[in-house]
Amino acid sequence: MNSEDSPLRSAGRAPVTPARRTLLRAGLTGATALGTGVALAAPPASAAPATRPRPTTPEEALRELAAGNRRWRTYREQHPDENAATRKSLTTGQHPFALVLGCVDSRVPPELVFDQGLGDLLTVRSAGEVLDEAVLGSVAYGVLELGIPLVLVLGHQSCGAVRAAVEADTSGRQLPAHIQYLAEQIRPAIDRTKEGDARVDATVDANVRAVRTRLAAEPDLAAQVTAGKLAVVGARYELTTQHVHSVG
Repeated sequence: MNSEDSPLRSAGRAPVTPARRTLLRAGLTGATALGTGVALAAPPASAAPATRPRPTTPEEALRELAAGNRRWRTYREQHPDENAATRKSLTTGQHPFALVLGCVDSRVPPELVFDQGLGDLLTVRSAGEVLDEAVLGSVAYGVLELGIPLVLVLGHQSCGAVRAAVEADTSGRQLPAHIQYLAEQIRPAIDRTKEGDARVDATVDANVRAVRTRLAAEPDLAAQVTAGKLAVVGARYELTTQHVHSVG
């Protein structure tokens, strides 16, 4: 995330559709950059307010994620929205302001990476951010049913799923059945202009772009983007610095 990144176009919150609505896979577009326009001087967790203004637009959601990641990487976490009042309020419903589609890697939990709490993020995780019907349906549910204005596709440094796909592609080795499925989904994104670790690293970024592009082909959510009610962005988490930055 970088303060020089281009801001998103202003947009309102997507309307909530009826519960019986068919969860068609929906398209997201986004070459939108993830910015760090808000740099918070985070108070201790005990000083965090009981309630916070909730982002309702893509811009606001991005600013909140950027501020949270800044707190995380500078060891000034607030651990917001964990108090008794918040827990009680969440028994009657939820209003997450962003959906993070990330990897299953234990080192990249979105709630910690973005210093968010209960009810703030809808998280969908699969190895290498691989899309299948369950993942697509989960993304569609978050946007169409919960009115989430931002979807963030989050890759990360040293992704094991990406490495396995690259190494299997190079060697021709067949992986165990279900892992082979992951590798086949990632394979089209492999950057063959690079070699060794550089190929793996470049493929992490290429895979984020590919996932975002595939989501962009889903028509229902593409309509939300066109209406200015939704944005989807690609980003990457660096294990060495704990920094999230945009993948254009």
